[in-house]
Amino acid sequence: MVELGKYAGAVMSAYGLSLLALALLTLVSWLQSRKTKAALDAAQARRDARKAE
Repeated sequence: MVELGKYAGAVMSAYGLSLLALALLTLVSWLQSRKTKAALDAAQARRDARKAE
């Protein structure tokens, strides 16, 4: 690993915060995707039920 000297703490914390931000963005995107898919599935089910009548 590269020797960072007195900046090691700052650099490693910046990497850590960046990885945390990426993980949170991924999680939020995944949760929104699930919510949107559920809403779309419900709308399609309502449409199909109306067509069946």
